[in-house]
Amino acid sequence: MKRILQHFALGSALLLVVIAGCKVGPNYKRPSINTPATFRRAASDTSLTSGTNSFADLCWWDVYGDPQLKAYISEALTNSWDIKIAAARVLQAEASARITRSQYFPDINVGGDIVNTRFSQRGGDFPLGIKPQSTFGEVFVFSPNYEVDLWGRVRRLNEAALAKLFSAEWAQNTIRQTLVSDVATTYLQLLALDLDLEIARASYISRTNSLDLTVSRQQGGVAAMQDVYQSQVLVFTTEASIADTLRRIEQTENALNILMGRNPGPVKRGISLVQQPLRASVPPGLPSSLLQRRPDIRSSEENLIAANADIGQAKAAYFPQLTLTGTYGFQSVSLASLFAQPSQVWQFGPTVTFPLFTGGRLQAEVKLAKARFQEALATYQRTVQNAFREVSDGLIAYQRTQEFYAKQLELTEANRSATELAHVRYEGGVTSYLEVLYNEQQLFDAELRLAGARRDELLSVVQLYQALGGGWPSVPSTKTAMNHH
Repeated sequence: MKRILQHFALGSALLLVVIAGCKVGPNYKRPSINTPATFRRAASDTSLTSGTNSFADLCWWDVYGDPQLKAYISEALTNSWDIKIAAARVLQAEASARITRSQYFPDINVGGDIVNTRFSQRGGDFPLGIKPQSTFGEVFVFSPNYEVDLWGRVRRLNEAALAKLFSAEWAQNTIRQTLVSDVATTYLQLLALDLDLEIARASYISRTNSLDLTVSRQQGGVAAMQDVYQSQVLVFTTEASIADTLRRIEQTENALNILMGRNPGPVKRGISLVQQPLRASVPPGLPSSLLQRRPDIRSSEENLIAANADIGQAKAAYFPQLTLTGTYGFQSVSLASLFAQPSQVWQFGPTVTFPLFTGGRLQAEVKLAKARFQEALATYQRTVQNAFREVSDGLIAYQRTQEFYAKQLELTEANRSATELAHVRYEGGVTSYLEVLYNEQQLFDAELRLAGARRDELLSVVQLYQALGGGWPSVPSTKTAMNHH
């Protein structure tokens, strides 16, 4: 048996050495991409664009300075259902890759049976010289079945399976990156709503005091009843705004809790919106580095690699399939002598199968694989181009939201001055309360828009960081545990 095993292993090794370079189908080559020299920015952005350093090189815990936000992101990365689903998909892809990899090795089975048989002494099939009743034993201790990968079918299968595993890992990083962005965005929106509520409540106090003053003036015969009604309109408008803002706050808290894998409920705040740290500069780096950093691009490319390998697998079906099979064991009608040397049986030999006629199935499978490759190629190219657009949009938003905030701040201050003057004019009897009503409403709206401008300014940093692919290393963990492409 030892000699047979040695012959089988030696023969398999020699065949593998001979056919190692034979692998049908196209080898993968990264498609050419029309990469821009620089990212498009806002026309008013005069900051320097040279250099390879990128804002995305920072880890997320270095980007977000609010300790409460960091805690929420960490919790989401641990407890989010999306993260758990993505992790399960990676485990599935890893198991699938290992199953496919097992085809590199022969299947070796061990088994046996014992059959007790009685022959009819009056039948025509009774063997001469054998007892009417006997026990027949059979044991197979070596039964290999191995496909010799002459044309690279198994290697292409493994190439595709490994690419799908890496794609699943990059997809997991994409979900992590999106989750970080979603938690930061939801948290900042919540802080912006807190600021809206603060503005509305401060306005409510001011307008309530103004209503009391107007009622006193009307009772003293100085103001008309119309002024009281107009003052009440301001108070009721603010009350409605407070109620609506509270609704949005509670719903946003629920959304943040779900991102963290919690049940709906209130959440703690950290640094207020106006005090949130904002980076003075966010260098994007080189557009070419985006292809390596963005996990969605890497995941899409791995799918392209898998589709390319599937073409080779389909083409390999055109060629003969060589399978090595063998058997070694013992057979005996006497259990006592089952393992004696004369009871040994063995056979070994190759089996060749050639597809003579398949009704067009093989041609259709190759055509199908090529069509799927074209789809994966278009998806990859679209993903890359969309990534360039998202970075450009992020850079433009970062510049323009700062400009908008500065102008909105000037507008709010002008509205505040106009409102103060309207009160003075009304109390001096120069104008009607309608002017106060108009300016109060304008100031309230301007303050809300200013809070929204600050929110959008912060969110532009979050969106740009995500667009640049920041947050994680560029190599999936399983590349250290499994073979490379």
